[in-house]
Amino acid sequence: MTDPKWARDTERGRYYDDPAGGPPLISITNALSSIAKPALVPWAAGLTADAVIADPIVTARRARTEPTALRRELVAVAREYSERAADLGTRVHLRAVALVLNTPHPYDPEVEPYAVQLAAFFRLWRVDFDRDVEAVETTVMHRRRGYAGTGDLWVWLPTGRFRRRQLWLVDYKTSAKKPASTVYDEQPLQLAALRHAPEWLLPDDSSEPAPRVHRTALLNLRPRSHRLIEVPSGRRQFRAFLGALETTRYLHDAPASYPAVVPPWAPGASDRKAA
Repeated sequence: MTDPKWARDTERGRYYDDPAGGPPLISITNALSSIAKPALVPWAAGLTADAVIADPIVTARRARTEPTALRRELVAVAREYSERAADLGTRVHLRAVALVLNTPHPYDPEVEPYAVQLAAFFRLWRVDFDRDVEAVETTVMHRRRGYAGTGDLWVWLPTGRFRRRQLWLVDYKTSAKKPASTVYDEQPLQLAALRHAPEWLLPDDSSEPAPRVHRTALLNLRPRSHRLIEVPSGRRQFRAFLGALETTRYLHDAPASYPAVVPPWAPGASDRKAA
């Protein structure tokens, strides 16, 4: 995840400020946070198990001598891994922008294998950056629905009939271990939200109608491979995203607690009713 100009992190997740002065817009990834992800629990458990197995003798000794500190460290394993993965994803995205725009970027040995795969993708599809790239790292908004997000790449590819050029909205996904074929359930919804946002922000913070996108895809980047995977982003996926958006908005607005119901003859009941 990059750091778009108008995005800000809050205690309820990421929101976007509207440059035109409208109400805050919930980010697409924030809206999708309400979707259950059952694979996360076994994934986190596996990371914790790996940490224990890595040095079982030391772990057993610490379990006897400093159990509280050990427990705290094991609980934090999954969070620390997620933070490192998110940081790597951000760095890869920044490198991708530099690659497309041909701007200087500091060498990062951890990022460079992904950049090599991205460059291979562009060569394979014979992408001319000046001719074929419509936009990179651009924020889109749907003011009426109340959300915003930032897309990675809008690129013209010869995928139509008779190699006719079509505009693709492509989202980069990086992972060091997941297969290049990986697609998560919420990712088509993310692309649907980006695709159906009617406006995008220009560098001067004004907005204009977003171009019509023909197709959407994930570009899974791995250290030694890459794969472009088309995913659906039509009306059904957009309706599903709107459901997640409404659920997340409800959860953000829900009160922290609710009053207890007591019989009218209970001590202090009249005072509670008045309050």
